[in-house]
Amino acid sequence: MYKISTRGQYALLIMEDLAENSGGDFVPLRLLSHRRNLSVKYLEQILSKLVSANLVESSRGINGGYRLSKKADKYTVGDILRVMEGDLSPCAPNEGNTVESAGSESFWKDFEFVVNNFVDSVTLEQLAEKNHEFVGFEYCI
Repeated sequence: MYKISTRGQYALLIMEDLAENSGGDFVPLRLLSHRRNLSVKYLEQILSKLVSANLVESSRGINGGYRLSKKADKYTVGDILRVMEGDLSPCAPNEGNTVESAGSESFWKDFEFVVNNFVDSVTLEQLAEKNHEFVGFEYCI
């Protein structure tokens, strides 16, 4: 079975953070690192891939950092995960084994269709809004 790596998960978190907090301004790397409790080096690796895929823009200098290349409603979760994970097929070919030899071919094709349909149906804006809904319920004692 296919699992989403921590890089894929953190890429979604970073993109969500940029959607919620940038307002079109560049967000400094150190601020992203602090807010998500991730090392700067690890974040740089993730952001490098996102910049290469034109999902994020970067800028150097005193007001530099990262921001979304387009509005949050123009990204899907699938767009972001595919940059970090590659193909999202639940049964990736492995040493000559293919979906066809993994058992019921139609089941696996239908499963792949459902997974891809789902990740392509959720926008980054929707993800950020859902996260924002829960902020009011957080409290410390």
